[in-house]
Amino acid sequence: MNLKKNDKVIILAGKDKGKTGEVREIIPSKNKVIVTGINMISKNTKPSQKSKGGIIKKEAPLDASNVAVVCPKCGKHSTPKNTQEGRVCRKCNAALVSTAGK
Repeated sequence: MNLKKNDKVIILAGKDKGKTGEVREIIPSKNKVIVTGINMISKNTKPSQKSKGGIIKKEAPLDASNVAVVCPKCGKHSTPKNTQEGRVCRKCNAALVSTAGK
């Protein structure tokens, strides 16, 4: 999986095809990613002492094969290429810098 947290990605398949967002969480054991604001589901919750309950909207995981990284330089989506310098775009050879530590 060539994705990292806070990468800007585009959705390639599914109900949100064509939308872009940032990777919020990666689940490598299941090959899934959670993208902010994409693949929203409604979950019914019961009231408890901590929460009121009701219908809660939240992001559901997407398969990692259904997303592609968007290059910040050329704006096109591609699979990153790993080189000695780090991850680079296959189309324009621009460096893909992850903002995970910021």
